[in-house]
Formats: sequence, C-alpha cells, structure tokens
Amino acid sequence: MIKPTLAAFARHISSGKKTGIPKNGFTPSVIRIEVLAGLTVALALVPEAVAFAFVAGVHPLVGLYAAFIVGLITALIGGRPGMISGATGALAVVIVALVSTHGVEYLFATVVLMGILQILAGVFHLGKFIRLVPHPVMLGFVNGLAVVIFLAQLHQFQVPATEGAHGGEMVYLSGMPLIIMLALVILTMVIIWGMPKITKIIPAPLAGIGIVAAIVIIFGIDVPRVGDLASIKGGLPIFHIPQVPLNFETLKIILPYALILAAIGLIESLLTLNLVGEITGKRGGASKECVAQGVANSVTGFFGGMGGCAMIGQSMINVKSGGRTRLSGISAALFLLLFILVASSLIEQIPLAALVGVMFMVVIGTFAWQSLLLFPKIPLTDSAVIVLVTIVTVFYNLAFAVIVGVIVSALAYAWSNAKRIQAKILVNKAGEKIYAIEGPLFFGSVEGFSELFDPANDPETVIVDFMDSRVADQSALQAIEALASKYQALGKNLQLRHLTPDCHKLLKKAGQLIIDSDDDPDYEVAVDYSIKTGSLGAGH
Repeated sequence: MIKPTLAAFARHISSGKKTGIPKNGFTPSVIRIEVLAGLTVALALVPEAVAFAFVAGVHPLVGLYAAFIVGLITALIGGRPGMISGATGALAVVIVALVSTHGVEYLFATVVLMGILQILAGVFHLGKFIRLVPHPVMLGFVNGLAVVIFLAQLHQFQVPATEGAHGGEMVYLSGMPLIIMLALVILTMVIIWGMPKITKIIPAPLAGIGIVAAIVIIFGIDVPRVGDLASIKGGLPIFHIPQVPLNFETLKIILPYALILAAIGLIESLLTLNLVGEITGKRGGASKECVAQGVANSVTGFFGGMGGCAMIGQSMINVKSGGRTRLSGISAALFLLLFILVASSLIEQIPLAALVGVMFMVVIGTFAWQSLLLFPKIPLTDSAVIVLVTIVTVFYNLAFAVIVGVIVSALAYAWSNAKRIQAKILVNKAGEKIYAIEGPLFFGSVEGFSELFDPANDPETVIVDFMDSRVADQSALQAIEALASKYQALGKNLQLRHLTPDCHKLLKKAGQLIIDSDDDPDYEVAVDYSIKTGSLGAGH
C-alpha cells in the first residue's frame, strides 16, 4: 500500500510531466534548461559545501573542491542522469573526528581508500541489495532528510557574536534583522511558487535567487550573505599525494573511517538514485553509481577534497529546475569551479536568505506529506518503521537510519511468518496420523513447528507432509532432525513427505524416513554439506 504513495510523491515533485531526454536530442531549448538548472544547483552548493567543511573542521576550499570533483565525475559516469553529488553533512560528521585526531592529510588518504571500497562494491554488484530497502524505510528516509535539510538552514540565521568576526561563538538574529531575513526568505519562496505560472524560461529557484539578490544589492539591505560564511576564492585543485606513512599503522587508522564513509556514501547515493529514478522514470544503474562514486572519491582524495556522495536536496533542485540529463550536473560542477576561480566576489554578495528560501521549498517538496495520511491505513509495524527511520535520520545519520529500518522491517516480517506455521491434522483409515504442515519453516518458526507435535500420544505411524510448506534454512533442517529423533526414541515410525532432493541428502538422521514422491518440490535449501563433519549448510 506504500508503493503507490511513493510514486505519487515522485509525480508531485516532477509536476506530472513526462521526463526524459526529448526524442530530438539536445535542442537549444533543452541545453538552455539544463545549463540554467546547473547554475541554480551550483549557487545552492556553495553555502552547503562551505558549511559542511566547517562541520568537518577543514578549510572551505576542501569542501568546495569535493563538490566540484565529485559532482563532475558522477555527472559524467554516474548511474542516474539528473543526480547531483557533492560534499555532504552525513560524511562531515564522521570526518570531524578523524581530522581533529590525525589531521587533514589522513582525511585525504581515507577518502582515497573510501573510493576504492566503493569501486569494489560496484564491481561485485553490491548495490543491488538496495532493493531490499522497504518502502516504509524509503518514506522515513525522505521525511527525515527533509527535516535534516530544514534544520541545517537554521544555521544561516546565525551571525558571529562579535561583528565582523568569522567563526567563534554564533548567535541567532533577532529584532529587525530577523524580520528582514524572514521576509526575504518568504519572498524567495513566493517567487519560486509563482514563477512557473508566469514563465518557465528561467528555472523558478534561479529566478528566486536572482530577484532577491538584486533587491538586496541594489537597496544595500544589510543581511547575512555567502561571503559572511567564508571567502570562496581559490585556484584550480592541485594533484597532491596524501602525506601519510605508507604502513600498516596508517591502514589501521584510516580503514575503519573509510568503511563507514563508504557505507554512508553508498547508502545515501543509492537511495537518492532510487528516488530520482521514481521521478524521471528510470531504473537500474546501482552498480554503475557505486563505481562512479568510488572513482569520484578516489580522485577527490588526490586533489585535496573531503569526499562526498549524492545530495538529495540539490538533486531535487536540479529536477525541479528541469535538469534531466548529465549536462545539468556537468554544468553545476563547472559553474562551481567558475565561482571559485573568477566569480567569488559576485557570489559572495548573494544573500543567504535567498538560498534558505530555495532549500525550504526543497523541504516542502521532499517531505512525503501523503505518508501522514497512511498511518491509519497501513500495518502498525510499517507506521512504526516510518517514524523510527525519520527520528534516527534526524538525530543520528541517514545510513544508520536505513540500516535500522531494514533490520526492524526484516524482523517484523520474520515474526509475521513465524506465526503462520500450522498443521492440519487428520487420521487415515490405516490409523496413521497425518500432520499437513502449512507455512514456511525457518529459524523464526522452528519453535512453533515443534509445538505442533505430540510424540508421546501419537500412534505408531506418523506422517509429516510438507506439500504446503517450505523448508528455508539450516534451522529448519535441524528442527526436522530433532523431531525425527523424538519419534525414533519412542520406537515410533515417522514418515516425511514432499521434501526436496537436497533435503533428502542433508537430513542425516531422518533421511531414511523420507518417502519419495513424483510431486516432490525442487527448490534449493542448502549450498554446502560437509560429509566429514556431518554439518548442514543453508542457503535460500
């Protein structure tokens, strides 16, 4: 019942328009839309990259270089055109501990290793496991991410306690400065909402930023601007081999961080890939995206970047601005580099209020509002998973929230199936008692399976029929073995029917009790069996 809601959410974001590259290719109109979408994204990337660099405890250019390199490479070779990647807060909160303890050079080495791990994940097609993420987890993911994006914008309402100072103690705006800031934020949001009703020549978010910036600059309104965060002026990123000892001690330091960063980066990227896929009508590309993220991060580590992954907020800005191809992502990266090299003084004049207004509209568009209406209609477990993932996303991080959500969903599914094990009991003309098992037999249902039988009071011959059941794992095989042992100890005849050929081979004690039938099932239970140890190996 949740899947249609996610699809509806995707249609809401894309305004009901059929997406994809036009059949006539890159016409001037398409190129204009893609390039302007890229410009809009680049403007939104600047304060995000600077802020995340501060969170990670590194120079702002380390975040900007990561946004440029990761964004460019993933746009060129990533698994989903239209996705935007760059420096993210999910990685920054992990990086800060490494930088504060070992320094920025260890960060660069870690990012290189992180990229290698992500490439391996792509080569071995580990990205396909993202399909195991249930839709309640996806809804919790987008809702939590919307809240995270909203909370991140609140920092833009802060200014240094000492006027003109960068860093140090920050305090929230109050009085007239706060009123002016809020007015400009609301104005930006109104422009973004109303512009498509007037014209679609210019992406609405870009129009909002441009109009509000012009008002602030022309009238000299004193509000926080991009330049108040930090100067973004710099040169081209330079190739740089991380200055760390190449020994086992270094590996012990950076490997745990690299594993965590690789996992967080891939989970966030693959979930964003799925979400953008819902909007653009595309499927697949998980392994390709893993490789692209890995290549991007490995290169970034050699050019002084902090690493990155897909950014759902900027991806939504891109999609809402009309970006559907690789050109928009490439344009965003190149515009960002242009800002760093030659346009820093102009970009630093953009009021933060305009960018906050854009991100607030992203929050409104990202949050799956329909999910709030689902709670009375869906199972309590699904509702709990949505809320749990949302809360963990907000208070911890996205990757951990998804993992928790998948585990809880899996346990709920296992518990539900464990309660389905039952048996129809009847006695035939020969006086034999027949247990017709119904429901899957696996680790979660073995206890219920054992409770179905009454060996002490059963007749001399008992038949267990698995026609309407499925033996799923080694725990199930062991439960059958234990049942056979109980009946054998009482000197009673136990017959097992409708088990697969591999069950025949793996059931050591009960094997001689199995009755072959022409209609035996042929699904596989085990992948390995050791004759020497007599152990059972289970598969699926």
